[in-house]
Amino acid sequence: MVGTFYRAASPESKPFIEIGGKCVENTVVCIIEAMKIMNEIQAETKGAILEILVENGQPVEYGQRLFKVKQG
Repeated sequence: MVGTFYRAASPESKPFIEIGGKCVENTVVCIIEAMKIMNEIQAETKGAILEILVENGQPVEYGQRLFKVKQG
């Protein structure tokens, strides 16, 4: 396990992005907690979120896909 996936900054906050939401290269889409450090993860492309592949609070690993994005 590399870290834990979080869709929002805190349990009370709204998610960074939802299905259908638009993103650009610097849009924060989630947080990965690794060794008690919260790392903001930015989109790597411009497009729309088609699917969120990971549940909130789920462990994730290097190279694991987190989102499906329709580029454009």
